[in-house]
Amino acid sequence: MAVWPIGLYFILVVLLIAGMLIGSHLLGQRHSEKATGQPYEGGILSEGSAQVRLSAKFYLVAMFFVVFDLEAVFVFAWAVAGKEVGWAGYWEILVFIGILVATLIYLWRLGALDWGSPKRPRRRV
Repeated sequence: MAVWPIGLYFILVVLLIAGMLIGSHLLGQRHSEKATGQPYEGGILSEGSAQVRLSAKFYLVAMFFVVFDLEAVFVFAWAVAGKEVGWAGYWEILVFIGILVATLIYLWRLGALDWGSPKRPRRRV
């Protein structure tokens, strides 16, 4: 088994990256205007500190969005191949969606999707 093609590919990739970095450094423009070092995004000058503390719930909801969005990709792929997978695929996607719904209900009941102020936990009798 020859390993030299992988080594050659690795060397070519490193040379290509080095060439792009050196070329952009040599050919790139250099600015030293007053506004060059100021942050600017979307036409709006920034106000306040960039060190804003965000609630952990923001990240939690963002992770839930990514997870459920990724699951939508699987459901879409199943829908595209619906005829080929037949009834077995139909029952499998029903189980898959059932697990997703159960997870969403669990997160909802847990309060992980609430953006409001933290509520006191309910006392169970």
